[in-house]
Amino acid sequence: MAKFPIRSFSYSLSLLRERVGVRVFIPPCYNPQKSLPPMEVLIVRQSCLLFSMLLAISASTMADPAIRLIKLFESGKDGYHTYRIPALAVTEKGTLLAFCEGRKGSRSDSGDIDLLMRRSLDNGNTWETVQVIVDDDGNTCGNPCPIVDRRTGTIVLLLTKNLGTINQEQISNGTAPPRSPWITTSTDDGITWSAPVEISDQVRKPGWRWYATGPCHGIQMADGRLVAPCDHTTSNANSDMHSHIIVSDDGGKTWQIEGIQDGWTDESTVVELADGGLYLNMRNYRGTNRRAWSISRDRGVHWSPVAEDETLVEPVCQASVIRLSTEKTHGKNRVLFSNPASVRRENLTVRLSYDECESWPVAKTLWPGPSAYSDLVVTPDGRIGCLFECGEKEPYETIALAFFTLDWLTDGKDRL
Repeated sequence: MAKFPIRSFSYSLSLLRERVGVRVFIPPCYNPQKSLPPMEVLIVRQSCLLFSMLLAISASTMADPAIRLIKLFESGKDGYHTYRIPALAVTEKGTLLAFCEGRKGSRSDSGDIDLLMRRSLDNGNTWETVQVIVDDDGNTCGNPCPIVDRRTGTIVLLLTKNLGTINQEQISNGTAPPRSPWITTSTDDGITWSAPVEISDQVRKPGWRWYATGPCHGIQMADGRLVAPCDHTTSNANSDMHSHIIVSDDGGKTWQIEGIQDGWTDESTVVELADGGLYLNMRNYRGTNRRAWSISRDRGVHWSPVAEDETLVEPVCQASVIRLSTEKTHGKNRVLFSNPASVRRENLTVRLSYDECESWPVAKTLWPGPSAYSDLVVTPDGRIGCLFECGEKEPYETIALAFFTLDWLTDGKDRL
């Protein structure tokens, strides 16, 4: 009886891995260079069938166009060691803009770091090549926070800069110059950008050292006010880390500080509530592995005491929140939230709230493996997009964009 070669099985697994993105486990006893004796042929065939069934189940999920995964930035390619810190926006013309940091020399938060962007004109089906938005000759440029002004169509992009030769510890302990916030704008749908302008004199108080804008999208309130989530430090102590917001009532020409939160908080994300209030969700350094939050009822001037959400598990990492719908437009108030729902940077999860962020009854994993920062967007055709850091072994191998629907998120129980 002829021996049964199983080299084709290995090829099939590698092909599924490449085209579908399914992670495949191959038993350690398997060797594609050898053929199996007749007595083991049946076992192998049954194993192949089992693997095929399991892969088909996984592939059917990842291959669904509503939740397809697109690798937009792959570390080690196009002149950059690592891509990190994603942010998303959709323009008034419906163009999708994906931002991130391109880190040239290493994965470090300091060094020669550029601010990059890619555009899609067809709801994310195809993407233009990478565009360098800000390159400061070896210095650190990052923390993208895009906001689209619906009244004018202008895209406002907040960012930060610091010397490439210094790090966060030096900045926060005062032995290096403070980090500075900047702004650049685009009036042609993201094709070109203005020269960055520093706004430290407007939004950085004396004694503030480290500074971060976003990193994630900001918002425009119903009354036109632009709101950007930010954070700062006054020392190296976790108790001296504070989330805050900055606001503009003239389309980003001038800015002012609002809503400085309690210590032990930093990177944050903001959404306007159905009643016109603001909900700020914050990275939390209190050691509880739970997200912190606060609410303002007066456009960001005064805020409720910082509280923790027991449902929103985090590994002390960035997150994103965005409105999907209101009762007036689509029958229900719906808010989305994304973060690594674990005490480690893994299990990138999207959650859904029907009661304005008071509870999160719906949750679904987008990426069970290593994952970290993310940002959310709602596309013109009603899909949800999540741009997030992920990898097979580490969270920073790729910045990928996943598209999915409300129907998928709720297992068919809800749809727009």
